[in-house]
Amino acid sequence: MNAKVLIYDDNEMLRTSIELLVDAEPDMDLVAALPNAETVEKDIELWRPDVILMDIDMPEVNGVQAVERIRLINEDLPVIMLTVFDDNENIFNAIYSGASGYILKRHLSEEIADAIRMVQKGGAPMTGSVARKVLKMLPKAKSEEQEQFNLTERETRILELLVNGFSYKMIAAEIFISIDTVRFHIKKIYEKLHVHSATEAVSKAIKNRLVG
Repeated sequence: MNAKVLIYDDNEMLRTSIELLVDAEPDMDLVAALPNAETVEKDIELWRPDVILMDIDMPEVNGVQAVERIRLINEDLPVIMLTVFDDNENIFNAIYSGASGYILKRHLSEEIADAIRMVQKGGAPMTGSVARKVLKMLPKAKSEEQEQFNLTERETRILELLVNGFSYKMIAAEIFISIDTVRFHIKKIYEKLHVHSATEAVSKAIKNRLVG
């Protein structure tokens, strides 16, 4: 079944460009492209999207506020932030609000289709420069929280790759293990972090400085 995609962006030209990118994918259906998120709850009820692409900088209700409202009615609906900004404040506000991914608009044509597919599988797609900035902002020293979670060196490495937006297949190739082994390690990571998805794991990793 094709992924139903809902877009929010107040810039008409950019919104049209994003529409074309989504329409070009055979496994995706664009259900709506809207200039603002003022009625986001009603929009979700009407269109039943599988993935939302959300501009971070919009009048009235910005992207971060919209994600916060979405999380009150649906904790699991994937929301990928689309923005020209890669500053620390916007990145962390988006992550803390419950965003599932963070893609810079200048990389949309190369990254958006894979990001939509990745987020549907529980991944947390981020433009590489954003992921690196997130990691650089974290202290190198282990915190008490990190010690309490008792992650092994291999589990910490896999969690770091998840934070960088790697899929299971990409993780397997990166550290030369099978996809089944990746799934085993990620299951253990979820158990130790007390989470149920990659998005939750990435959010907890960043908040508790579990990778660096």
